[in-house]
Amino acid sequence: MRIGLYPGTFDPITLGHIDIIRRASLLVDRLVIGVAINRDKAPLFTLEERVEMLEKDCADLSEQTGTEIIVHPFENLLINCAHDVGAQVIVRGLRAVADFEYEFQMVGMNRSLDNSIETVFLMAEAKHQAIASKLVKEIARLDGDISKFVTPHVANRLLNKLNMSN
Repeated sequence: MRIGLYPGTFDPITLGHIDIIRRASLLVDRLVIGVAINRDKAPLFTLEERVEMLEKDCADLSEQTGTEIIVHPFENLLINCAHDVGAQVIVRGLRAVADFEYEFQMVGMNRSLDNSIETVFLMAEAKHQAIASKLVKEIARLDGDISKFVTPHVANRLLNKLNMSN
């Protein structure tokens, strides 16, 4: 069984993430969405909220692609998470050249830790390349329309979260 791991903070999950999840699920038998517990990023959504949004937005994808999709929180090294879930492949999404430089460094470090786990890069579809969770949150904070960037479920959750914090 080919197992892939797609890690990220997903604060919140965007249509760009969903595009990468859909395409990655066509490459593996099981795709594990690794939800990073990254205290340095100070996410807006709790871990539980991010997991719930991912599970809801990925349920149909699993059915459509025939690939098992599992959401798995982690707080250890990415390579250790890959071991924990039995992944042979780490999937990373790229939006722009700036992403590549950081990802290139990460691949080098991960290969130094375990060169048996491959990293596969998927370019975001052109219509999703500008989408970043950070920007979506900023647009929502400033009362902009985020419907082109996230699912209706996530848009509602984000707007409710921002209204509660005001």
